[in-house]
Amino acid sequence: MAEGAAAGPRLAELLAVGRRLWEEVETGAEPSSGAPAVQDKVRQGLDALQRAAAMVAQLDLFSENEELEEIASADLKYLLLPALLGALTLKQVDLSRRLEHLESARAHFWRFLKLCRSYGLGSFHLPPASPPGEEDAGSPSPGGPAAAQPSLVAMASSRQAKIERYKQKKELENRLASMRTFVESGQADDDQIREFYILQIQKWINTSLEEIESIDQEMVILRSRGTAKQSSAPPHGTSRQVRAPLKPFILTRDAAQAKVFGAGYPGLPTMTVDDWYEQRRRQGVVSGQSAPQRTAAGTTDEELQKQQQEKKEEEDDEEALQKARNWDDWKDTHPRGYGNRQNVG
Repeated sequence: MAEGAAAGPRLAELLAVGRRLWEEVETGAEPSSGAPAVQDKVRQGLDALQRAAAMVAQLDLFSENEELEEIASADLKYLLLPALLGALTLKQVDLSRRLEHLESARAHFWRFLKLCRSYGLGSFHLPPASPPGEEDAGSPSPGGPAAAQPSLVAMASSRQAKIERYKQKKELENRLASMRTFVESGQADDDQIREFYILQIQKWINTSLEEIESIDQEMVILRSRGTAKQSSAPPHGTSRQVRAPLKPFILTRDAAQAKVFGAGYPGLPTMTVDDWYEQRRRQGVVSGQSAPQRTAAGTTDEELQKQQQEKKEEEDDEEALQKARNWDDWKDTHPRGYGNRQNVG
């Protein structure tokens, strides 16, 4: 492990810039995290933190084979780099790359937790390196749908763990707030600086556990949506039948009009309504029952109306004649005054 002074002021500056930008994004007054000004800060913060992380790896500041006491107090703050990278990665709002950002943020948080676990910082259960269900995505669970559901005991245990983490987080925030001014002003000794950074690390352990749990839930939703879209998409190589565009033509009522318009517009073909329906039926556009019932060729609108009026009059005459016959029959069988129970008339 390199000494704290070997890291140099440049590394400390990159960490300070990245952390300051994260705090501005986290507590900013912008109405939306997708605002251009916010996303500029996210990109700048990620750039500074990524450069700082590369320098930490190059300097070999941390190793899983050493003890916490071997790390210089001034170097403890660099343990936070993966957690800060994960937090800023989640602030990106490109929906088309959301799953990619979630995977990247989860990897940062998990790396931070693994490093803390190796140094004995905090007592917690290290989540799996990959999101649940990622290795066997698409394959059914051995126990069926019931086995995939969390048990009531596990749910209660998870709820209790969240409550404990929340209490610890509030307690750590209060202790950090009381120490921050004293440490940042340069008045704290080495033991106080060390305690301050360890408290920060413990706070970020709780945050990382919460973020990984939230990320896993969101990734399940996103993957299920992707699977639903793939299942609803048409098979490859199949598409709706492309119909040839209709060529211009003159639609006429009957053959007589077709001859007239055909003579006046020799550049356009003519077609009667019956011919048009027949052509569309052969093309499969309309069914055979879609064609309207046509009157005999040569029948004009006036003649059609006249025929309908005559038919109506005949029906009216027949109805009046039948009523008269029924009245005569009734009078034959019923004497005058029938039904007058009061003997009037």
